[in-house]
Amino acid sequence: MENSQDIVYDAIVVGTGISGGWAAKELCENGLKTLVLERGRMVEHIKDYPTMNKDAWDFPLRGHLSREEKEKYYTEKRKWSPSEENAHFFVNSIDHPYAETKRFDWLRGYHVGGRSITWGRQSYRWSDIDFEANKKDGHGIDWPVRYKDISPWYDKVEKYIGVNGEKLGLKQLPDGEFLPPMQLNCVEKDLRKSMESQFDDGRLLTIGRSANLTGVVEDQEGRSLCQFRNRCSRGCPFGGYFSSNSSTLPAAERTGNMTLRPNSIVYEVIYDAATKKAAGVKVIDAETHEKIEFRSKIVFLCASAMASVGILLQSKSKRFPNGLGNDSGMLGNGIMDHHFQAGASADVTGYLDKYYKGRRPNGYYIPRFVNLDSKTKRKDYVRGFGYQGGASRGDWSLAIAEVHYGKALKDEILKPGTWRIGMTGFGEVLPHDDNKVTLSNDKKDKWGLALLDFDVEYKDNEWNMRKDMVDEAIAIFKRAGFENVNGYDTRNGPGSAIHEMGGARMGHNAKNSIVNRHNQVHDVPNVYVTDGAFMSSSSCVNPSLTYMAFTARAANHAAKEFKKGVFS
Repeated sequence: MENSQDIVYDAIVVGTGISGGWAAKELCENGLKTLVLERGRMVEHIKDYPTMNKDAWDFPLRGHLSREEKEKYYTEKRKWSPSEENAHFFVNSIDHPYAETKRFDWLRGYHVGGRSITWGRQSYRWSDIDFEANKKDGHGIDWPVRYKDISPWYDKVEKYIGVNGEKLGLKQLPDGEFLPPMQLNCVEKDLRKSMESQFDDGRLLTIGRSANLTGVVEDQEGRSLCQFRNRCSRGCPFGGYFSSNSSTLPAAERTGNMTLRPNSIVYEVIYDAATKKAAGVKVIDAETHEKIEFRSKIVFLCASAMASVGILLQSKSKRFPNGLGNDSGMLGNGIMDHHFQAGASADVTGYLDKYYKGRRPNGYYIPRFVNLDSKTKRKDYVRGFGYQGGASRGDWSLAIAEVHYGKALKDEILKPGTWRIGMTGFGEVLPHDDNKVTLSNDKKDKWGLALLDFDVEYKDNEWNMRKDMVDEAIAIFKRAGFENVNGYDTRNGPGSAIHEMGGARMGHNAKNSIVNRHNQVHDVPNVYVTDGAFMSSSSCVNPSLTYMAFTARAANHAAKEFKKGVFS
């Protein structure tokens, strides 16, 4: 028997990660009484970061999980397993399974803050090259927005979260509202000079644009400058990088308009056939398994891309027998990620009188330089890639007793090792309609909900691009004069970049898409989808900044519509 709650909220936000935090902040600051639902446990900023100040020797297994614990992460260990440092911020695939028609590495964090606690913090804007790509080359459907529509919201988000970086004036990577950039080290600076002199196709190297505070931002109570500890994935007691827990959720709470309810698994959006709008959501309490209904005028789905698609697929009614807003039959189609871990590494001779200060939580970035014009056009693939990398000193083998022991060991481990450098490409995955996620017909989780079944793979365009990602990385290092240059391609699977997106794509109409230019479900306009599910293409840059910009834009649109009485 489902229990009904008496309160009718102005808005319900499903999820507390990168997108959910921003939806909560903007809706609450606009005066809407907002219920924020999180399927996982409560995590309070600072209080619930148990490993934030631990040193390497404080971990019994030196950072590794036990063999028994690793077995629980049977899909995640294909690329990497969570460590002793941060395993508590990831769910395992035994307790939270999913189905795979084809391999998909789905890494999830079910708790307040979601993956905003553990994200890589790389923050890049899209350009019109990205927004226009589908229309120009015929892959996917046309975006109903362009850069000018999103640019003011990029401004707003960057000013609030704090993004450091340097302005470059590139058409493929628009500049933003930056805090002072972190510094490249000596090897990275010389590689930048080498690239400028050795290549004539516009490729260049810059410091990564990351959401770590290198200067003061306004309206950020409780956050201070990045301390260069590089322990970000454990949760930062200084609030030195942006997370929902340190920033947007506290802002929403300060308004007095937010009600936060953890352990609340949303499994369906309630559709009211009389009003042709959503009336709220159905929830299973994760601890008691009690079924509850919560009512609202507006629903924001920010549960993470695949989870939001799953909720829409499960939201079946007489009007929408195949899932909410799914007249097109496109719900669950066009799943994307970025393909990565293809690049090169090398030894760097010299520079033995130089070092660097601190543990910079950021690397260098080489923006896309292919398929931008006739000079950089490639014949074997469309779209492009960028590189992330870093140079450092150190050699772990010096700490092996069989190599050095006694006084020699003690002397050697106090000396910095030689320099090494590496980089990996992040390539765009095309929005193939037959890369999809569906509901399993026979497999369910412990709450009785159908598992998501992934049928996603890289195709020829991605594989051809990977060859170029390796070849160009090798060329960059060899022309710089580095030694022992080795290319690599791990040939990993979709999902492994942890940038999964698509499935409820944005488009001009309900015939071929799920949401409109304001992130509203076409035929149910009081439902907004603003996590990665709405993405109609993937670009090659990290997507979180774009999710935040679209979410802020959509939440302000929803607040204006609400105040006009549109959703009454």
